[in-house]
Amino acid sequence: MTSTATTDPVTARPSSASWWFRAADGRLTLWEWPNPALWVWLVTLVLGWFDLSATHASTVDGIHRGALVVWALDEAVRGASPFRRILGAVVLVAQIAMLFLG
Repeated sequence: MTSTATTDPVTARPSSASWWFRAADGRLTLWEWPNPALWVWLVTLVLGWFDLSATHASTVDGIHRGALVVWALDEAVRGASPFRRILGAVVLVAQIAMLFLG
């Protein structure tokens, strides 16, 4: 007789590669539907394609960068998987560096 063991995804120890992309409950979390900050970022990305006056372009660019910083901070603090927390931290550091260097 063969027995099949079921493992609780929370207590199961995933492989190293799998661990980077899994949430605490065992779900694979490479991406999820965009949260509000990413929606704002996407809208401002599209708006930036249009020929805007200098004032409007500056405003759209500020909102664009701000939304990305909010998203990155949220991912760095509350990301579902280690990969997403690191991605958020990298984007956050890049945005802060561009603010001071660019």
